[in-house]
Amino acid sequence: MNTEVPVTSATEPADSAQNSDAQTHDAHTSSAPAPTASSEEPRAPRPLGILVGFDGSANATAALRWAAREALVRDLPLTVTSSFTIAPAVSGYIESFPDPQGQTLARKATEAVLEDAKKLLSGYSGEVTYRLEHGDAAGVMVRLSGSAELCVVGSRGRGGFTGRILGSVAAALPAHSHSPTVVVPHATGSTEADGPESLGTEDSRPVVVGIDGSPHSRNAAVEAARTALSHGTRLQLLMALPPLTTAALWYPELASREQAMAHSRMDDLNKDLDVEVGWIQAQFPELAVSGSVQEGFPVNLLHEMGDQVQLTVVGTRGLSGWRSALLGSVSRELLHHSTVPVMVVPTQD
Repeated sequence: MNTEVPVTSATEPADSAQNSDAQTHDAHTSSAPAPTASSEEPRAPRPLGILVGFDGSANATAALRWAAREALVRDLPLTVTSSFTIAPAVSGYIESFPDPQGQTLARKATEAVLEDAKKLLSGYSGEVTYRLEHGDAAGVMVRLSGSAELCVVGSRGRGGFTGRILGSVAAALPAHSHSPTVVVPHATGSTEADGPESLGTEDSRPVVVGIDGSPHSRNAAVEAARTALSHGTRLQLLMALPPLTTAALWYPELASREQAMAHSRMDDLNKDLDVEVGWIQAQFPELAVSGSVQEGFPVNLLHEMGDQVQLTVVGTRGLSGWRSALLGSVSRELLHHSTVPVMVVPTQD
């Protein structure tokens, strides 16, 4: 059910902070030893639940619907937020600085955006809170992320939350958010004619997570496992084997040597994958977990999966390929062209 719209501003206290060469591994048949999991301190529930940025655009609508489904699946409250900024007047008097609490045009326009969100969620059975914030869109999301289990934004928008996510905020929000961030492409959302009852539609496609054996990718794997478990689906771990060199194109006599090196590296990665699959299965014994090592570049492999998965999960840092897919130029390609939501899991201390 919808709650009354609480109006807040930046002056108020912030909330507490598929390849033929691929080999598939099934967790139930893996005999690799699973490392002992480190103990974790219990964390207090985060009151904002699923936090979604909304600016009224088509992509923001897709993100809103995805976040609403996720809140229902996880049995968490949904928080819809939108922000506005007011440019100060050029004057030497302090009275010229605008009051964010005043009924400015920017504030009224943002209030209208939140009213649109309420209409889209009319009849929604979950708990919803609407927040009106004053400040930069990315800054607002980062500030509130410490009180949210998950942040959700669309891939493009009108210049607020989603319009900047592929610009300067592309690195800022995933890198600085205190909770996992999901970027939702427009193709993921329901049509405008879909009603709230369609939000409960189940998706049997698996959740896929890119791993490289680093502690950062294990953080991503754990979050992906939790998501797959709450969705009642299976988890697929993907490890990439990028091409070693292109020397064989110019020196054919080196092809056999490179092929031998590739086979040796593939064997090593399969052993590493056995360990990772076994470790995840030990933490989530009720979850169906599988893994595969595939030849190719990480982002290309994710693109090839396309609509075969319902969510792609990656960490903010890694040892090699997956790190560049997040912090380098490839991250923009992934977020621009992915047809499924992408979850970026922040690095934990």
